[in-house]
Amino acid sequence: MSGGAMSSVVANVGGQSQSLHKVFVYGSLMAEDVCRVLLNRIPQSSPALLNGYHRYSIKGRVYPAIVPVENTAVAGKVLLGITDPELHILDEFEDVEYERSTVEVSLMDTSESLLVQTYVWSNKNDPNLYGDWDFEEWKQLHMKDFVKMTSGFMEKLELPEAKPRVATYESFFQQDRENPPAS
Repeated sequence: MSGGAMSSVVANVGGQSQSLHKVFVYGSLMAEDVCRVLLNRIPQSSPALLNGYHRYSIKGRVYPAIVPVENTAVAGKVLLGITDPELHILDEFEDVEYERSTVEVSLMDTSESLLVQTYVWSNKNDPNLYGDWDFEEWKQLHMKDFVKMTSGFMEKLELPEAKPRVATYESFFQQDRENPPAS
């Protein structure tokens, strides 16, 4: 037996087979702080280029959108080894304004082509898309608030698994009435 059986064990995490995903990110998710809040870790990543798309600013939003535009490219990075539960978190985070699509990117350091998931703005003709979106500018102006907002999002996302908010709230106040603070 030449270790063939061994290789399948690696994919079995806690008895569940897991497929790992590669996700091309081009906006707030390029910031390690945002990834850390969402995924509780910073995934390995590689700088990459997505051809045939343009990264726009969106009126009234601090995050960008990409839509197909010929002869343009978006620089971003590919997050590697994203698990199914992590992909679900990213899906929830990106919400209905984006569609998750499979696209081909080229890695900047090796020029290798990879098929990856990315989030494309659903409304390709959205009149609110304009100009270019600048990551460095975003980091200076908006990143701190965005990380706070992301933490709030994660707290809400984790609630249903625990207890509905009302039940948590009620049990908290119930407890308060039964044990008046010792003054």
